[in-house]
Amino acid sequence: MVPSKKKPVVGVIGNSGVINDRHNVQLVGQRNMRAVADVAGALPLMFAGTPDITDIEALLGAVDGILLTGARANVHPTRFGAEPHPAHEPYDQERDAMALSLIDACVERGVPIFGICRGFQEMNVAFGGSLHPEIREIPGRMNHRMPRLENGEVHPDPTVVFADRHEVQLVKDGYFARLLGCECIRVNSLHGQGILDPGKRIAIEGVAEDGTIEAICISDAPAFAVGVQWHAEYDPQTNPINRALFRAFGEALRSRAAR
Repeated sequence: MVPSKKKPVVGVIGNSGVINDRHNVQLVGQRNMRAVADVAGALPLMFAGTPDITDIEALLGAVDGILLTGARANVHPTRFGAEPHPAHEPYDQERDAMALSLIDACVERGVPIFGICRGFQEMNVAFGGSLHPEIREIPGRMNHRMPRLENGEVHPDPTVVFADRHEVQLVKDGYFARLLGCECIRVNSLHGQGILDPGKRIAIEGVAEDGTIEAICISDAPAFAVGVQWHAEYDPQTNPINRALFRAFGEALRSRAAR
């Protein structure tokens, strides 16, 4: 019997949470895990978004790439020179510390990294950029938050919550336009916070119709270093845009694993 090829391993960052109002846990949504397994063709391995129990050196010695997922918590404003406000909670400062250091290490060492929603925002902050806690409050911007019922509750139907809601114009001849073979796509939208000022190595790859930055790459990164504001993990098994992104991530992972 011919042995099967070893799958690359993807470290998927965890988010702090509390179950039953008493148990502190680390959480990762299953859609992130399935996107890595089903489409990137890799083994997802959750790691704690907590610096005192996750050693970056050991982590990067065990994985071939990193997925920075979305999360309910916002990046803490002190990370980009702004003041915190109770209206913009919750925060997850342990994940902030973990992710920002990890992004620098991945880009420096050529470890593939894919940032989604909060992960996309973390990539911007890691390179000196800033965020706005409520993009919809900027004049001329749309409401990018997830759809809700008239009583304020989140819409119960995930096909409504994750439906494509707006266009993203891609930079001509940029990485995304070349990968996807087009210059305009439609994506879902489930975020309040978003990029205000791009960081110094942030290459803008796509912008929503209201001017909100939606897709980025890290300039001069030696490996895959891509971020998207939308939730690409929701449907890459069926959505050609998100499938192409996760497959490209998978190719980068296999290239890294083969070294």
